[in-house]
Amino acid sequence: MRKILSVCLFIFISFTGINSFAQKSGSSQFKRAFLERINNVRAAGCDCGTTHMPPAPPLAWNDNLEHSAKGHAWDMANNNYFSHTSKNGLSMEDRIVFAGYYFNGFKSFTVGENIAFGQQNIDVVMDEWLKSEGHCKNLMNPSFKEVGVAENHKYWVQDFGGRVSFTPEQQKLIRSGQLHVVQGKMQSHQD
Repeated sequence: MRKILSVCLFIFISFTGINSFAQKSGSSQFKRAFLERINNVRAAGCDCGTTHMPPAPPLAWNDNLEHSAKGHAWDMANNNYFSHTSKNGLSMEDRIVFAGYYFNGFKSFTVGENIAFGQQNIDVVMDEWLKSEGHCKNLMNPSFKEVGVAENHKYWVQDFGGRVSFTPEQQKLIRSGQLHVVQGKMQSHQD
């Protein structure tokens, strides 16, 4: 009986351990783990290569950015390539906008992307992105406000976005026709 209990306890611990480390892309556990890791680094600040990056505000999860990341991770895995440019020629910005992360109606719009291949889990891919100056700077960029991440067959995609809304006063002036936005710049209406 004691041996049976020991075997059952071992199986239970083994399966529980497996489940706690297996964070399926898209699950709430996966999202929480990524956000926690990213936001802990952003809160502390870090060195990206030789550049010290001061603390930055936390990121929020964005489902449109996640959708973009999922699509690109799936595409790279299924078409056996590794690039920020899709096989069909779409850029990172194209994919993010096509996924519903729009720039129209916002005062500013910034996007970025980190990709990786071969890492086993969130901790490993985050450690490697933080060791790479460019990837690290994306993670610490204060212009980014939101993130979406996906993994498919060890292809990792992390899409960032930052949109700043017009102030209520600016929105009122735009609606009244007293303020126009031309190629991302505001211009007062002059008679």
